[in-house]
Amino acid sequence: MTEGLNFKIRAIAANIRNKREYRNYTQEYLAAKLDISQNAYSKIELGYTKITVERLFQIAEVLAFEVSELIDVKPSGVSHLAKVS
Repeated sequence: MTEGLNFKIRAIAANIRNKREYRNYTQEYLAAKLDISQNAYSKIELGYTKITVERLFQIAEVLAFEVSELIDVKPSGVSHLAKVS
């Protein structure tokens, strides 16, 4: 796996965790909603488990966010405006 792909996987996992924490949901709650163990869910947030598109949609539905918000991997702190010389 390339470093760029590793970054994206970690970023998506972090997005999922951040959205879960924003909703004040526990890992146990998400795991129960997804019908998996808490340990299996934890591995998703750590980026250890490759998730399917179906699982990504399930997570987005439980968290009440769009899938696009979970997979947004733009580095933070990067300005979208070009610096004018």
